[in-house]
Amino acid sequence: MWRGRSSLTSLVVGVFVVYVAHTCWVMYGIVHTRPCPAHGRCIQPYLAQRPKLQLSVYTTTRSNLAENNVDLVLNVEDFDVESKFERTVNVSVPKKTRNNGTLYAYIFLHHAGTLPWNDGKQVHLVSPLTTYMVPKPEEVNLLTGEPAAQQIEAEKRPPSALDEPVSHWRPRLTLNVMVDKFVFDGASLPADVQRYMKVIQLGKTVHYLPILFIDQLSNRVKDLMVINRSSTELPLTVSYDKISLGRLRFWIHMQDAVYSLQQFGFSEKDADEVKGIFVDTNLYFLALTFFVAAFHLLFDFLAFKNDISFWKKKKSMIGMSTKAVLWRCFSTVVIFLFLLDEQTSLLVLVPAGIGAAIELWKVKKALKMTVVWRGLRPTFQFGAYSESERRTEEYDAQAMKYLSYLLYPLCIGGAIYSLLNIKYKSWYSWLINSFVNGVYAFGFLFMLPQLFVNYKMKSVAHLPWKAFTYKAFNTFIDDVFAFIITMPTSHRLACFRDDVVFLVYLYQRWLYPVDKSRVNEFGESYEETPQRKPHTD
Repeated sequence: MWRGRSSLTSLVVGVFVVYVAHTCWVMYGIVHTRPCPAHGRCIQPYLAQRPKLQLSVYTTTRSNLAENNVDLVLNVEDFDVESKFERTVNVSVPKKTRNNGTLYAYIFLHHAGTLPWNDGKQVHLVSPLTTYMVPKPEEVNLLTGEPAAQQIEAEKRPPSALDEPVSHWRPRLTLNVMVDKFVFDGASLPADVQRYMKVIQLGKTVHYLPILFIDQLSNRVKDLMVINRSSTELPLTVSYDKISLGRLRFWIHMQDAVYSLQQFGFSEKDADEVKGIFVDTNLYFLALTFFVAAFHLLFDFLAFKNDISFWKKKKSMIGMSTKAVLWRCFSTVVIFLFLLDEQTSLLVLVPAGIGAAIELWKVKKALKMTVVWRGLRPTFQFGAYSESERRTEEYDAQAMKYLSYLLYPLCIGGAIYSLLNIKYKSWYSWLINSFVNGVYAFGFLFMLPQLFVNYKMKSVAHLPWKAFTYKAFNTFIDDVFAFIITMPTSHRLACFRDDVVFLVYLYQRWLYPVDKSRVNEFGESYEETPQRKPHTD
């Protein structure tokens, strides 16, 4: 009969395998569309007749189109759906838009020489050229302060205006037309393509007009520009490229997924991190990233589960560096606060927050701390250490003594240097950045006490190797994500630093083979385990 822990792990792995298999099946259904059978209700492509087309882009402040309230900003005559192009135009910004309003772009694909609203076979889409976001706080040198011009400008603004979202300009408009001469089956038309499809009757044959698509994933937060009242003209880069049916359907699903995230409360910046994965990554590498992310999620769960199980059953701190546990707790909390201050993606922030909570709980276990409530006032009580645990603490203190001579001057020097040469939003931001730079740059030095304790005791049997193994897999996966997900550079470098630390632990595991007479991580010795009675036939 399986134990509870094994059953839970098997269940999680089973659900993970089913999830990956189901996702692969769904992805296959997206990129592979069933063509129309010989005697089916077929819908033919209008592009197969090779019509002469024209691309027109208009701007207006109204969401509903009116012929007398639009400005033509781009007109591409003899438009070739097979030819890629990119053009930059200057768009006049109306007064309503400059006063925190909205501006829309209407994109028409119609017959050449005919106005779009006089063409019954035109297709069009609408896209907002503006979005609302809270402006990023300006960074200043905390010692010299702001220049006088910035102070005067800041005094003019009411305090509440700093937290209000303002209109930002989207300087890029990316268009696609599906060019595959694909014949659809009218009885089983894909729902994702159907909402972009316009069908007409030509004689006895049904045709679908060119499928126009606006790539919203290419609009990134880093490209947004704040619209000031003095902004009478702003640049707009219109780019076009053809797209296949499979990629079109995949892109529609990805845009719907990003929209769903925003409906669930994700901010524009959080959704932008997901966009970056799709836009800045090759499609095949993106498929690899999906599987890597799925395994990362699995190993994250297994690492957390085994780490919690290890510390929940732990009865002794023999061979474990208390200083290393305290440092890990401090560093994870500081990293979490830093990522929060930098408004990092929830993809990075949520796991960091969970890790910080687990490290706080591990400190409570390591210090043998109990909290006794006397009314509303908590009282902290600490348990006693055994002789072996006190010897471990002596090794730990000895390692920290020598380490402090190197670590503290480096951290203090780095904080002073950043204060003099780098701009920050506030003193709190400088403090958090100074702490986190110390953690990232010299944090691996705090692994040395544990390595020193392992060296003195000539053993690594007291370490949680199951959790270490899962974390090691995730460390190497993090190396991949370091190039995909947007994160601070220092956090990215820390991913590679963890690789080195784990390799040192592996070397010590090889150097100090398992001795069954030593105490294990649960305060037990294998030789003390009672022998089972022989089975009698």
